[in-house]
Amino acid sequence: MQALMLAAGMGKRLGRYTQNGTKCMVQVNGKALIEYAIEALVDAGIKKFTLVTGYRSEILKKFISSKFNEKNLNGMKIEYIENPVYDKTNNIYSLYLAKDVLSSDDTILLESDIIFDSKIFSDLVHSSDRNIAMVSHFEPWMDGTCTLLDKERFIVGMLDKAHFNWNDIGDYYKTVNIYKLSKEFSQRFYIPFLEAYQKSFGKNEYYETVLKVLTMLDSKTLKGMVVRGDQWYEIDDPADLAIAETRFAPVQEKLRLMENNYGGYWRFPQIKDFCYLVNPFFPPQKLVDELKSNFQTLLTAYPSGARQQNLLAGKIFNILPEHIVVGNGAAELIKSFGSMVTGKTAIPYPTFNEYPARFCNSETVEIPVNKETFEYSVEDILKTVDESKATNVLLINPDNPTGHFLKKEDVFRLLDELKSRNVQLIFDESFIDFAESDIRYTLIDEEILNKYPNLVVIKSISKSYGVPGLRLGVLVSSKKDIIQEVQKNNSIWNINSFAEYFLQIYDKYKSSYKASCDKIADERNRFASELEKISGITVYPSQANYIMCKYTGKKSVTEITENLLQEHNLLVKNLTGKYGCGEKFMRLAVISPSDNDALVAALRAEISE
Repeated sequence: MQALMLAAGMGKRLGRYTQNGTKCMVQVNGKALIEYAIEALVDAGIKKFTLVTGYRSEILKKFISSKFNEKNLNGMKIEYIENPVYDKTNNIYSLYLAKDVLSSDDTILLESDIIFDSKIFSDLVHSSDRNIAMVSHFEPWMDGTCTLLDKERFIVGMLDKAHFNWNDIGDYYKTVNIYKLSKEFSQRFYIPFLEAYQKSFGKNEYYETVLKVLTMLDSKTLKGMVVRGDQWYEIDDPADLAIAETRFAPVQEKLRLMENNYGGYWRFPQIKDFCYLVNPFFPPQKLVDELKSNFQTLLTAYPSGARQQNLLAGKIFNILPEHIVVGNGAAELIKSFGSMVTGKTAIPYPTFNEYPARFCNSETVEIPVNKETFEYSVEDILKTVDESKATNVLLINPDNPTGHFLKKEDVFRLLDELKSRNVQLIFDESFIDFAESDIRYTLIDEEILNKYPNLVVIKSISKSYGVPGLRLGVLVSSKKDIIQEVQKNNSIWNINSFAEYFLQIYDKYKSSYKASCDKIADERNRFASELEKISGITVYPSQANYIMCKYTGKKSVTEITENLLQEHNLLVKNLTGKYGCGEKFMRLAVISPSDNDALVAALRAEISE
């Protein structure tokens, strides 16, 4: 069996990455795509490899000869076919130039812009099926030709972009652009059709179109070999390159890159996210359907300005519009408000780092926290305020990442004491709705705000309401000058029409929201009890939608989090290096029961090893 790669294209969309070389010379984690491909071919026992080259052909040949010799090729021969009109033709002509090669032996046909797990390549080579298109169940990041498979995995249809229907994506399989074609198939069908199609439609077409015609004529022509979406990636532009580097990085680097993405995990659908904190039980499908039904209107219309957003948010929380401001997530409000915080700010550590990072005009004072239990009291806070002369206190309740919780009566006592000292309380209640129902409360209340002018409340709607993609948060205060200044720091259209519409329709679904918070509380308790059964795991009490754990076994937490990602596709928050935590802690989001059980099983397996 031989291999044939089409590598004549210019790769214009990769810009500077192909200025001095070809598309298959682009580096992914320090190694060129062509190196990955050749190594996989050698491992699979391929003895002849032909490349159809064009753009910067001589540079590519020199690069390959500098990287590979007779010894590391294990007897595989590399040959070249030149496409002199690579800039005026598409891949149908490149393949036509290699028709004699294609007809001489069973052939693995692949394109030059793919990185893939070498195991799937070996599976393809050793499959008993003789004519195969490698395919992958359609995922949102994919683009290009899709296929339809019957129950025997035969390809019964190939769809180009013009015939793609988003309503049918559950049935689609994207072509990976790696094929296995038998010598007989190429001789009897593919090459004759390739020549005929090219004569009729010209050289500026794609070879997949010929395969489409063949599958239309005979549905038993080509089988699909299904591989997972995380086992390959097509690199067309710099954004693709960044994603590919994350997918195929060594595990230590992969974990770092994933964490530094701060989201966007829909591009990695095989990975289950226990790192970022979102309500899995809200919004209900009916709310989603209502958003969908207005999609075109919302997509093509400007959102309202800040005044209307504040009115809508005020309606949800029963707050006067002049006491509330809506942000593009709590993060925008922390930034807009953070620069206004001056003097000294008392903060218990560990904490959400975005706050001290944004309090650029304030000196941070650390509130002492019990290093064994991560608890602190009102007395601890007041003592720090009195000793340091702090003018602000930051209280995230429940705290992030520990889940530590101060009850309502304690916070009111704190507010009274701070008011008498003329100290401002910045109260983040982003996770408070997940507390047990009998101790759940909110400070977003007109009576409370008017009684305590020293109170500023920040709440992330993205997290607690399960809509992080909408980017919503609110800041509340009875001091109009604070609201006006934060509003001035925000842009005029700081949230989009979808977020605005969510605020408009939320009231119809508030009973569902309360039920979702109750479900989180119940599942948190169940999840915690299962985690406590794992040897070496200490579970800290939490009233949030996450649980902080301490591991005291033989492995490091870093090793465990890396293995969870690499072996189980589970992403958890490693708190190693986070100030105030040390090296033995991780934070686990509470999501669906089945996913939580999968994490428990994976943790138990990793720790038992």
